[in-house]
Amino acid sequence: MEDILRSDLARTMLANSELIIMLNQASTDRAELAKLLNISDQQLNYVTNSDPGHGLIFAGNAIIPFEDDFPKKTELYKMLTTKIEEVTAGV
Repeated sequence: MEDILRSDLARTMLANSELIIMLNQASTDRAELAKLLNISDQQLNYVTNSDPGHGLIFAGNAIIPFEDDFPKKTELYKMLTTKIEEVTAGV
């Protein structure tokens, strides 16, 4: 995210996006994103030291916090997980 925020073109693309899904962000990136996307301090809590699957969805003018605690003991979770240690261990 840091590299994206350095580029004027990338910042413009991000600011004009109709859909953004934001997960945990580094503190320096959070401050820049808050200014760019008009994120309140309360909304920033969803991308500050957040657990996997927690964050913010930007859809048009709406900012929607989400907490997706997907059940791990399912076949779908096994197909979708990106955690290599869970794939090799068989969850």
